[in-house]
Amino acid sequence: MKRVSLLAMVLSMLLFCSQAWGLTIKLGVVTKPGSAQNIAAEKFKELIEKRSKGDIKVKIFHSASLGNETEILQQVQMNSIQMAIVTGGPFDTFDPIVRVINYPFIFKNYEQVDKVLDGPLGAEILKSLETSGFKGLCFSENGFRNLTNNKRPVRTPEDLKGLKIRVMASAIHKAIWQALGANPTPMPWPIYTELEQGVIDGQENPLWVLVVYKFYEIQKYLTLTRHVYSFHIDVASLKWWNTLDPKTQRMIKDAMYEAAVYQRKDNRSKNAERLEFLKEKGMQVVEDPDIDAFRAKVAKLRYMDVYKPPKVQALLLKIMEATK
Repeated sequence: MKRVSLLAMVLSMLLFCSQAWGLTIKLGVVTKPGSAQNIAAEKFKELIEKRSKGDIKVKIFHSASLGNETEILQQVQMNSIQMAIVTGGPFDTFDPIVRVINYPFIFKNYEQVDKVLDGPLGAEILKSLETSGFKGLCFSENGFRNLTNNKRPVRTPEDLKGLKIRVMASAIHKAIWQALGANPTPMPWPIYTELEQGVIDGQENPLWVLVVYKFYEIQKYLTLTRHVYSFHIDVASLKWWNTLDPKTQRMIKDAMYEAAVYQRKDNRSKNAERLEFLKEKGMQVVEDPDIDAFRAKVAKLRYMDVYKPPKVQALLLKIMEATK
């Protein structure tokens, strides 16, 4: 009887360990090496493989090899891939609560960003994603988004009239540019060819995107609008996550958070250099647009249908209070 009990215990321990070790994590990003998502992904791979002594491997699928960001998230839901680092915009078709971070001009600086997203309000967003099949781990970043175009300098909302601006597949991003008077055009990534051919006049993204994707070759004007803080949500498949033992879950979560903090710091430290580089490449930069005029144009967005769900409205008000 004792031998049977001992055997059962050994088998149980082996099963427990098999959940943790011998794992290969498939991690999807839409961007190419050197991009913000990839920096976080590669740092996570380095950390988790070292801490697991090679028992957990990470295979990074980059450069849209798995499809666009919405398709990547669908694969995470199904556990076809286990993890992903995805821009915040596409999440709002899965869970409207993420729209609160995309609210225009809600964050004044990075200190406010970190206070909110690394705190209880950010945790509330990550927890909510479980209803859509995602285990939210933490936030990394693109950074504050700025406008570029190839038609004219933009200093006020009036300068946007008629400009065809590419936006993410996000209801709130589309609404922002409609409110500002532009012609927003949802379009999956990448968009270099569309910009080059004039299918769209401009786009809006953080500075690193303009450098890594060489938009300075095909976009003449840059306006430092900083209209939206662009975040990534670093997620795992909830189906897969629930098969892991607590020790492995903690190891993965800790490594992903450290990778996210590393990536944020790296991104922010390079922005001044990036701006100088873009000027040297010939971009004309409007550094002091009329932000008050832009903010006034979007002030009523909080009353839009996209913010009407009770939990979304409640969290938006909490973040507004925290970032006064």
